[in-house]
Amino acid sequence: MRIWTLCVVAMAAGASPALAAGVESRLDQIELPPGFSIALYADDVPNARSLTRSNGGVIYVGTRREDVVYALQDTDGDGRADRQTIVAKGLDMPNGVVWYQGDLYIAENERISRLRNIDQRLQNPPKPEVIYAELPGEAHHGWRFMDVGPDGWLYVAIGAPCNVCDESDPFSSIARLKPDGSGFEVYARGVRNSVGFTWHPETDDLWFTDNGRDWLGDDLPPGELNRATEAGQHFGFPYCHGGEVPDPEFGKNRDCADYVAPVQKLGPHVAPLGMIFYTGMMFPAEYRGQVLIAEHGSWNRSNKIGYRLTRVTLDGSSATHYAPYASGWLQGQKAWGRPVDLLQLPDGSLLVSDDHAGVIYRITYHASSS
Repeated sequence: MRIWTLCVVAMAAGASPALAAGVESRLDQIELPPGFSIALYADDVPNARSLTRSNGGVIYVGTRREDVVYALQDTDGDGRADRQTIVAKGLDMPNGVVWYQGDLYIAENERISRLRNIDQRLQNPPKPEVIYAELPGEAHHGWRFMDVGPDGWLYVAIGAPCNVCDESDPFSSIARLKPDGSGFEVYARGVRNSVGFTWHPETDDLWFTDNGRDWLGDDLPPGELNRATEAGQHFGFPYCHGGEVPDPEFGKNRDCADYVAPVQKLGPHVAPLGMIFYTGMMFPAEYRGQVLIAEHGSWNRSNKIGYRLTRVTLDGSSATHYAPYASGWLQGQKAWGRPVDLLQLPDGSLLVSDDHAGVIYRITYHASSS
C-alpha cells in the first residue's frame, strides 16, 4: 500500500542556475517561424509532463518518473515563474493533472484523486482525496493523461499493457467518469496509448493523439491524430494501424475500413503527446483553430525523428498540411530536450513542458520581429 506524504517547498524559478544556463544556452538552436521566440518559463522542474492552469493563474505540472505534482506561479507577471511549490508527493506516476472548479484532479497509475480548493492551500495542501481507485495497475503505458470535457466529465486515457496485444476493456481506450468518481465508462476504443487530447473549440468533438506500435520497421506505423465524434467508436488498435496497416498478428480477417481512420497520419515513432487547438490572439490569424502537437521523439528508429512541435492545418475537420512548427531539440542523433505537453496562456502565448531537460518553455510572437 502506498502512503501519502506531503512536501511543500517554495523556491525561486532560478533555483538551479546550472540547469537553467545549460538549457538557455541552447535555446538559439530552436527553429521557429519568423516572429516567434522561445524562452524559459520555469527551470528545475524535473520530469515536467502534463500542464493545467487554474483560473487564478497557477500552473500545475504532473510528472511520470518523479512522484510529485508541482505548482508554478508568475507572481510579478514577467512571463517567467518565480515561485515553485510541491503540492503532492509520494504518488505513483502522477502524469495526468487537470484543474476544474477549484479542485486539482490527479491521475496516477491506479487511481484518480483530487485536492480541494488547491489555489488557496498551496502552502498547506490537503491530503489527496481518492475519487476512483479501479484503474488497471499494469505499468506498461500506465501513465495517464486526463482532462475535463465540455460535458463536465473527466476523461482519462488507459493505454494498452503491451506493445501490441488484444485485451478487453478498459485497456486501449479513453474512458470517462464524473468528477465525483461515479459513472465510469469507456468512451473510445482501439486507442493504443494516448497521452494528449482536447476538444474542438466549435464542435466539441474529442481530438486525440495516439502512439503507434513498435517493431514494424523504421517507417511503420505512423503516429495518429484522431477525431471522435461520438461515444463507442473504435480506432483500430490492435487490428489496424494508421487507418491502413493491418497488424501482422492481430489483423488477420480484419478490414481496416471497419475502424475510424486518423484525421492525419503523423511521423512514424515520433511519439505524439500533448496537443491543443490554438485559439489565442497573439499568434498570427492563420494559427487560430489549428492543431499544435508535441512530439516526444522516437526511441526505436535507426535515425531519430520527432523531438519537436508540429502543426496540422485543418479545413473544417479535414487535415490539409502537417509540418514542423518548432524544432532543434534533436541535434544530429542526440536529443537535449523532449516536448511533452502544451498549454495556451490567456495572453495567447504557449507553454511547452520538457521532461528530459526538466524545464517549461514559453513561446511568444511579436510581429515587429518578423
